[in-house]
Amino acid sequence: MKQLFYIYFTSLLAVASFQLSYAQEVYFTNGFRISELTSTDAIVWTRLCGQKKPNPVVHQRKPKVFRHPINFDENMPVDEMDGAVRGADGYVRVIVESDQSSETSEWLVAEAKEDHTVHIPLEGLTPDTQYTIKLEGKAQQSDENIATISGIFRTPPADTVAAPVSFTSSTCQYFWSYDDSVAGFKTYLSMAELAPDFFVQTGDYVYYDKPGPSATNPEKARHKWHAINGWPSLVNFFRETPTYFIKDDHDLLSDDSHAQTSDYGELSYAEGLVIWEENVPMKELPYRTVRWGKDLQVWLLEGREYRSANQAPDGEGKTILGQQQKHWLTQTLSESDATFKVVISATPVVGPDRKNKTDNHSNASFQTEGEWLRNLLSQHENTYVINGDRHWQYVSQDSVTQLMEFGSGPVSDSHVQGWKSGKQPQHRYLNLIGGFLGVEVKREEGQPQLTFTHYDVNGEARNTELFKIDN
Repeated sequence: MKQLFYIYFTSLLAVASFQLSYAQEVYFTNGFRISELTSTDAIVWTRLCGQKKPNPVVHQRKPKVFRHPINFDENMPVDEMDGAVRGADGYVRVIVESDQSSETSEWLVAEAKEDHTVHIPLEGLTPDTQYTIKLEGKAQQSDENIATISGIFRTPPADTVAAPVSFTSSTCQYFWSYDDSVAGFKTYLSMAELAPDFFVQTGDYVYYDKPGPSATNPEKARHKWHAINGWPSLVNFFRETPTYFIKDDHDLLSDDSHAQTSDYGELSYAEGLVIWEENVPMKELPYRTVRWGKDLQVWLLEGREYRSANQAPDGEGKTILGQQQKHWLTQTLSESDATFKVVISATPVVGPDRKNKTDNHSNASFQTEGEWLRNLLSQHENTYVINGDRHWQYVSQDSVTQLMEFGSGPVSDSHVQGWKSGKQPQHRYLNLIGGFLGVEVKREEGQPQLTFTHYDVNGEARNTELFKIDN
């Protein structure tokens, strides 16, 4: 009897030990991002995960734009969906090192109430310095079983230093529009080959109002972030590329959404904003500017939180930006001594756009503020606009102010749609393809120059615009 009891007790211990071991396995399946980097500080974002890899993609897709999944059960448990990544309770810390310093953060808690996301501030960084970064995660404070993920980044140079800098920008990506069944999106693989100093995502990073699933409640909305962040091409790109994110309508609720928009199923605009802030850490306000050395300053505009209803009659009071942001933009542009100024908007400022659209500064719905904004930006020499939202690549120039705008186009070719009018007088370049925009600032023989290059998803240059300043 004692022998049988011993065998039974030992079996229970073995099972308990296995379960404890399983519970202690945590992963960085959604990677991490170095966000809001300046020459002296940043915020590290990550999510602690309970599975090593995302759920496999098992559904076939329609052979049309957006590639919606076929026979997808919108009501299945979220943990069973394609691309799902289960979160895990635990602790995360970050170790940041340069040749001159090493800093280790406190252990921060990852828990379900914030979708197991963690925001870790970095302070006291040195300008124009390369850092290695390592994140460590564990399930319990006493655990010796540590998950790790690492990367590198370089801080911006001081405002007085004329140093070369490059960045990339993209927009509009839907999980099911992937074009690499293993990595996710070719665009991220191609951008990584360029090794940009930073990356700007100009909105529609996820699509709440597209199936597979449609994000009709907060749980499904969070799943959209888990799934898109689980693609290896994104995980690897963000390990070595600091990021700045701008939100647009599909990142918050539904098409053309704003603060007064009705709920999307059980998901409200307010809940969408909370989920955005879980995934995109900010220091203060959602509009901000960042300096990268003497020759480049970038402005990141906020186009959803202060927006009037699109259908409201146009006039002085109708706004996308809001009065506080307009005052800030006017002041910071005037104060800047950067050689080149790049203003980045989630939606078009110059266009042209389709006549049926009502959500941006390039069309009649916001004509009054659009004219004000184009006039303001054109008053400052060497100022250019980058925009997201449109599903085609273009370079355009306003016929009145001569302000130039660069639309990156969507991340993948299967996301291209909407433009059927052919090349218009404003267009210097038009191409119905996916890909990204590359921007480079440098000096040759002391002469500052700025280059915008449109690339296709494979990283092939399709159009280049070069601007030089004579000393």
